[in-house]
Amino acid sequence: MVQIRDEVEGDVVAREHLLDACFGEARRLKTSERLREGRLPAEGLALAAEQDGRVVGTCRLWHVEAGSRRPALLLGPLAVDPAIQGLGLGSILMRAALRRAERLGHGAVLLMGDAPYYARFGFSAERAEGLFMPGPFARERFLGLELRPGALAGARGILRASGAWDQAAPIPLGPAVAEIGAESRRRVA
Repeated sequence: MVQIRDEVEGDVVAREHLLDACFGEARRLKTSERLREGRLPAEGLALAAEQDGRVVGTCRLWHVEAGSRRPALLLGPLAVDPAIQGLGLGSILMRAALRRAERLGHGAVLLMGDAPYYARFGFSAERAEGLFMPGPFARERFLGLELRPGALAGARGILRASGAWDQAAPIPLGPAVAEIGAESRRRVA
C-alpha cells in the first residue's frame, strides 16, 4: 500500500535518487530548476509517496510570479519510481497536490510537461501563452491551470521565483559572481 504524505527532511536523499533514476543528471540543467534552485517548496506542497518505508514518488510546488506581481505555483518535478510506473501513482500524487494547493488558496499552477498527460488534470498551453520561462523552454510543454477562475487571465511576462530561500542550501555562484568574490577577497587581504 502506498501512503501520500508530507515530505520530511529524512526524504531528501531518497527523493534525489528517485529524481536521478527518473530524469538523469540532465534534470539539473533545465530552466525550471533555475526557478527552484536555493528555494523552499511552497509550504504544505511538498508531497512524498511512501511504500514499505521507501519513497516511491514525489511532487513539489514552488512559488513564482507569473508576470508582474501575479502569484502562481510551479509544479515539479513529479516523479514515480520506474519499477511501479504505469499504476496510477503519478495521477494520485498530482490530484493530491492540486487539491491541497486549491485548499491552501492558491489560484494557478504552471508546469513544463507532456501536454496530453497533463490535460487530464485541466492543464493547457493556452493558460500559459502570455508567459515565458527565464531561459530556454519548449513552448508546447509550458502549461497552466487555473485553480481559481481568472487567476491567469491576461498574465504576461517572464516567470520569476518568489518563494522563501532555503537557508541550508548552498548559494550557487556563477563565474561572474565568483570572480567578484575573489576580487573582494584580494582587496581585503
